[in-house]
Amino acid sequence: MHKKGLFIAIEGLDGAGTTTQADQINKVLNSRGEKIYITREPTDSMIGGLIRSLLKGHWKTTPEGTQLLFAADRAYHLEKEIIPILNKGVTVITDRYYFSSIAYGSVDIEDEDWIANINSKFLQPDLVVYIKVSAEEALHRIEIGRYSQMELFEKKESLIKVASTYDRLAEKLDYFVTIDGTQPKKKVTEDILEILKSKLSLG
Repeated sequence: MHKKGLFIAIEGLDGAGTTTQADQINKVLNSRGEKIYITREPTDSMIGGLIRSLLKGHWKTTPEGTQLLFAADRAYHLEKEIIPILNKGVTVITDRYYFSSIAYGSVDIEDEDWIANINSKFLQPDLVVYIKVSAEEALHRIEIGRYSQMELFEKKESLIKVASTYDRLAEKLDYFVTIDGTQPKKKVTEDILEILKSKLSLG
C-alpha cells in the first residue's frame, strides 16, 4: 500500500518509559509544526480491553490465545486507526507494536517464528525506537511507580528474556534504533528527536 505519513514504533520493557517518551516527542514535534498522531497497543477497543484484563490476571487463556488476541487487536488498530491517519499525511507514533508481541510472547512460547508469522502481514514501521533498560531497572521503576498488582511478564526472569529478545531484534533489523533509557528523561527525548531527524528528516 502507498502511505503518505511516517510510521514509528516505540518499544522497550515495561518501565522503560515508552509512554512518557511518546508523549514528549508528540509535544515537541507538534510545537515544530509536524503533523503527529500518538496511539498505543493494546488499543481502547473491546479486544484491547480483554487484553488488559488478561494481563491484570482477571481471566486466563493459553499463551497462544494471548498472542492471537494481540494480533486481532493489531489488525483492528491498523485498519481503523493507523492506516487511515497515515493516508492523510500524518506521522503516526505507536507506543508498542508487534515487536512487543515477539519479545514478550517468547517468554512462554518457544516457537518464536509462530509469533512472527501471525504478525508477518502487518505494516512494517519506517523506524522502531527501542528504549533500552535492564530488567532490574525496569522492575525498580515498576515497583516505585505502581501500587496495584504487578501485571504478567513483570518479573525479573521474564524481563531478562524479553530484553534478550529485544536485543536480538535490534541487532538484525536495520530499522531498529537503540536508545539508552537509563539517561535522564530529557536526554532520552533529545536522543530520540535526533534519531528522527537524521533517519527520517522529521523535526
